[in-house]
Amino acid sequence: MRPRRTFRASYFPYQMTLTDALARPLRDLRISVTDRCNFRCVYCMPKEVFGKGYQFLPKEQLLTFEELGRLARVFAGLGVQKIRLTGGEPLMRRGLDVLVRDLAAIQGLDLTLTTNGSLLADQAAALAAAGLRRVTVSLDSLDDAVFKCMNDVEFPVARVLAGIEAAAAAGLAPVKVNMVVRRGLNEQSILPMARYFREQGHTLRFIEYMDVGTSNGWRLADVVPAREIVRMIDAELPLEPVDAAYRGEVAERWRYRDGSGEIGVIASVTQPFCADCTRARLTADGGLYTCLFATTGRDLRGLLRADATDDEIRDAISTTWTERTDRYSEQRSSETAGLHKIEMSFIGG
Repeated sequence: MRPRRTFRASYFPYQMTLTDALARPLRDLRISVTDRCNFRCVYCMPKEVFGKGYQFLPKEQLLTFEELGRLARVFAGLGVQKIRLTGGEPLMRRGLDVLVRDLAAIQGLDLTLTTNGSLLADQAAALAAAGLRRVTVSLDSLDDAVFKCMNDVEFPVARVLAGIEAAAAAGLAPVKVNMVVRRGLNEQSILPMARYFREQGHTLRFIEYMDVGTSNGWRLADVVPAREIVRMIDAELPLEPVDAAYRGEVAERWRYRDGSGEIGVIASVTQPFCADCTRARLTADGGLYTCLFATTGRDLRGLLRADATDDEIRDAISTTWTERTDRYSEQRSSETAGLHKIEMSFIGG
């Protein structure tokens, strides 16, 4: 399938609208800037796998900020409208505000970041000043004991909340807060989280525990379905559905009937949204992946460091996307259970 080109007045001499084999456009790019993280969340980077001897990527294998900026501009020319910086934990990458400033200069680009919040209090102001527009913070409970059990490094809730406050003070508000819900660990924290962030004016999103990678011991029985989460909250804080803001929005939105804000639920397991997925993912070492549950990717770092032209890089991305047929969550079954999928900490969630 050949890409369809649309000519627009923009920062770029032309901007293409790429669609894949299932007619899904390329609109969003998630860039992992590091595979390192200072948490060992049990659903993402369990200590049993990511222990003291685990070998993370050496510095020379990471894409430089210059390489990331160049790729971001190529992707923008192919129709990408939103870039989200991820990790690992992205704030562990030194000088991240330098990259943010470069990406923020791309006309028409919506630039956001997802973080565990541990380092956000010290960096929020600099990131906002560099041009970051919004931030999403991962927080799985307000209960210290539960949260420490899940992050597995004894990190306290208070320091994450301080990061959220700093982000809001820097103008990165309303902050989105992501809570991964795993049965038997933190489902009792759903209502306290909903009450707290409703009062704070931030948007809380509940994420079904997903089978990303092969190291988190995922079982379907550990998933708390999104419908169950919505029913639980609605029984105390009445909700009503909200239409999606755009094609490809992963969160199903619900607002409080009293007008005090909204929540979202991301139901990749029980209500797959593959048909509207518009996301590509770039790993810290330059691998292009077209699905969160992918098994293989396209090496863009090799092209960059072999002095490929922008046209050659654009062609590689275009071919990868137009041939895309991924719809793992719709196909999830015993046939997909044994696939060796890329780890969430490497692909950026």
